[in-house]
Amino acid sequence: MLEFAILGLLQQSPMHGYELRKQLASVLGGLRSISYGSLYPALKRLHKAGLVAVAEPGPGELLPADAPPLTGRRGKVVYTITAEGKERFQELVSQAGPEAYDDGGHFGVHLAFFRHTAADVRLRILEGRRRTVERQREGLRTSLARTRERVDRYTLELQRHGLESVDREVRWLSELIDKELTDSGPGDKSPTDRERRDADAGDDGTR
Repeated sequence: MLEFAILGLLQQSPMHGYELRKQLASVLGGLRSISYGSLYPALKRLHKAGLVAVAEPGPGELLPADAPPLTGRRGKVVYTITAEGKERFQELVSQAGPEAYDDGGHFGVHLAFFRHTAADVRLRILEGRRRTVERQREGLRTSLARTRERVDRYTLELQRHGLESVDREVRWLSELIDKELTDSGPGDKSPTDRERRDADAGDDGTR
């Protein structure tokens, strides 16, 4: 997830490490905070794999005023995505299987880079995420009905709050899906509904 986000940001422009961390906070902020201790090892892996190139400016170049204290020389390194990195990023944004919409944080990253994603892939990811959340909603409803008489009112309110949150996400996803379908023009290359259902069944391992 982190390496996907890094490649997506570098796809837009080269960045210093502190810039990347700030941008990652925007992309992943709702999922987790990114420390330099996790960022730089990820960049090192990407560099070793040939997906990212690094360049150090000359000794006379100063760090911008908003660079964090004790950034050191490592903060002056500029990271750039390579041709291989762009190919890898395109592979990642083209994924539409369960890994793209599960609860491991991948959905949020995919959504952040939807502008780089094909229309049919966006639609499959959104529909897959909605199915996932709808299953969660049914589980919460079942649990609420089963435990309603056995839990105290605070636990009951917590369960209701969770159910309301899931309901809101289902409505939000439905709005995004409707917008995608509305924006699809007559020349759209997206698969038919039946093709999407067949493909999604294959992703779930069933037919």
